[in-house]
Amino acid sequence: MKFIQGQDRTQIHIFPVSLDATIDQDNEVRTIDLFVNSLQLKDFGFRVDFPENGRPAYHPSDILKLYIYGYLNKIRSSRDLEKECKRNIEVMWLLNSLHPDHNTISNFRRDNPDAIKKVFRVTVQMAKHFKLIGGRLLAGDSTKFRAQNSKKNNFNHKKIKRHSAYIDNKLDEYNKKLSEADEDQKQEIEEDIDKQNKRKDKYRDIEQQLKETGEVQVSTSDPESRQMMIRNHISEVAYNVQTTVDAKHNIPIVIGK
Repeated sequence: MKFIQGQDRTQIHIFPVSLDATIDQDNEVRTIDLFVNSLQLKDFGFRVDFPENGRPAYHPSDILKLYIYGYLNKIRSSRDLEKECKRNIEVMWLLNSLHPDHNTISNFRRDNPDAIKKVFRVTVQMAKHFKLIGGRLLAGDSTKFRAQNSKKNNFNHKKIKRHSAYIDNKLDEYNKKLSEADEDQKQEIEEDIDKQNKRKDKYRDIEQQLKETGEVQVSTSDPESRQMMIRNHISEVAYNVQTTVDAKHNIPIVIGK
């Protein structure tokens, strides 16, 4: 039986195909490349001036291209984006075969949140310029996704006050036991006291964070998640994802938490 045969992997070609020739002219990566190259990144808040000494840095335009590509293709993990740089021919073309590691990608997102938001606002302006969105009739909806952060690791002022009062009561009990204990028991009780004091310091730090930020609650595992009502008076620590769609061509124009 005959089958379509692939090429020999060890075959040497007399006329090699360039990386550019492997990417179709209408491929989305060409649009990403053109879009980012048209931006004055310094005006958006990206750092483009680096000292000559030491190891050279990646240009922010390259990491931004990778970030936008990942956004369009639902690749959010920094480690997954790092893998794509080494195995995805579209990303190889887009980054000129650069392959930044996951720490570089993660740090870029961490250090440039406001600048990245400004870039996405420009995409909306471009869509309006080319009349892809009307901006007159919008439809909005939202949904809640449960976060990895547990309720145990979500705190507000009332919860911190309750935990601190419990710790104070436990410390009073331990101190009373310590005064009555013999030498063999004292070490164990002192360890318990030290453990409770460390917990109290942790809650004090979280309460200070709430005061400094003005937030009403804080999640220690997923900082951007919040405890909210999901359904039927059931609360979970979750993300509230909201989507706004323009009526003209049903294009999502705003996605946020």
